[in-house]
Amino acid sequence: MNYRHSYHAGNFADLVKHGLLLWLLGRVARDERRLLVVDTHAGSGLYDLGEGAVRSKEAQAGIARLMSAPRLPNELAALKEAVQARNGGKDEVRWYPGSPLLIADSLRKGDLYVACELRPEEHDLLAERLKGREGVETRQADGYEVVRAVAPAERRRLVLIDPPFERPDDYLRCAETAGALMKQDPDTVIAIWLPIKDMETFDGFLRRLAGAGVKRALAAEVRLRPLTNPMQMNGCAMVLVNPPEGAQAAAQAICEWTAIALGEPGGRGEAWWT
Repeated sequence: MNYRHSYHAGNFADLVKHGLLLWLLGRVARDERRLLVVDTHAGSGLYDLGEGAVRSKEAQAGIARLMSAPRLPNELAALKEAVQARNGGKDEVRWYPGSPLLIADSLRKGDLYVACELRPEEHDLLAERLKGREGVETRQADGYEVVRAVAPAERRRLVLIDPPFERPDDYLRCAETAGALMKQDPDTVIAIWLPIKDMETFDGFLRRLAGAGVKRALAAEVRLRPLTNPMQMNGCAMVLVNPPEGAQAAAQAICEWTAIALGEPGGRGEAWWT
């Protein structure tokens, strides 16, 4: 599977991922400690929906419908506001912010953000879009390796692991990285994004996660349709390790809205503990 951010910007999976990411940033920031946020697969940071995303129509079925929705759960309000801010305060969306801009805009003074992107061309765009930001660093490097090497010191660490799943070992590396981070610092909060094509792949990942030492996690799962065709992305999940209090209710609200508003009959959205 190839899930590069630029190909699918603003689709239903981004709503789940970025809605939960903003909720996590807001909740973890209540801690008096400063934050260290590490993004292992950052992408280029900002996406023009007038390009490939329009051809795929995924953004039209995702962020465009969120922006025009008459009612939203409170947990998605921050995402709508962030998208409006990138589009001159309008609900019409030309520019969609990826996780780097959402994170960078949420930092407090003294927080640190390390954004990793391995592809040279995407890293160059990322570095340009984050240039001059206090407390922000970009690295053209393997994010799985960087996140293990960046010590949180006295900071609370929040890690987003969001690979394109081009490599056959991405599921394994996600699980192993999460396990290693929790051994380093059990206070780390980890959010892992995953596509859902069939349940065996998803269940297999959860088994790998448990095998890596993460015995309990919150799975925020959205299925847009029944899992009858394993050749397409039928849904997505955010697996949250050591999330702050209130995460299950927030994830439930985001997943339910996404499944009901954007899905087909037979879809579902729910948050449950492994």
